[in-house]
Amino acid sequence: MIDLKQPQEIEIMKEGGSKLRAVVKALLNNIDVGMTTKAVDEIAEDLIKKQGGESSFKRVKGYFWTTCLTINEQAVHTPPSDRKLKVGDVFTLDIGMYFKGYHTDFATTIYIGRTPDKETERFLQTGKKALNLAIKQAKVSNRLGDISAAIEKEVYGQGYFILKELTGHGIGKQLHEDPYVFGFKERPLEKTIKLQPGLVIAIEVIYSKGSEEIAYEKNNDWSIVSADRSLSACFEHTVAITKKETLVLT
Repeated sequence: MIDLKQPQEIEIMKEGGSKLRAVVKALLNNIDVGMTTKAVDEIAEDLIKKQGGESSFKRVKGYFWTTCLTINEQAVHTPPSDRKLKVGDVFTLDIGMYFKGYHTDFATTIYIGRTPDKETERFLQTGKKALNLAIKQAKVSNRLGDISAAIEKEVYGQGYFILKELTGHGIGKQLHEDPYVFGFKERPLEKTIKLQPGLVIAIEVIYSKGSEEIAYEKNNDWSIVSADRSLSACFEHTVAITKKETLVLT
């Protein structure tokens, strides 16, 4: 069941999203070669608390960290560890904040240490562009499938692959709510829901260089990788649809 948000609820989420943006900006300025992902997570926890929020991810049963921090072939949900960031790593920061009873969720993928080679730059720019195109489709006159189609067209058009088992989602009082927001056309457009004012969703572009399939990393209960171990990335924004406009909350 989809929980459409009232304007006053969206205002709270807008405030929370602004605070999460401030956390992300400060965090990205701190990330550098040689840091462990555990150290990144500790800084993130401190920054969220200073903004008056709580970690969204720690509210997920069995997950004990503030962030999910993936490197290279890791796609999503990798817990922080003693692994050190190296020059040339492709690193995803996935972070959520719980503020005044509501969640916001965000992810971005960056290159560690220096300017990426042309192919890696193209790979990362594809995800950013796909997310922006998807957000443009998140409006009252459209259907949920328009968002999915925009992601699919850009990612596959550049020769990459959506990790189809991983999706975006509704968000609000719970971190994960209905509906699923697929990164591909999983059903005919007319069979997807009409977008209505009050719908708040986390749109995610989760993709890899070489495979649509996922696998679970050995000796890690949470970490999901691309099945062929090809480079993976994730870009995500929390978006609210209102009668007048679409708000990027994060």
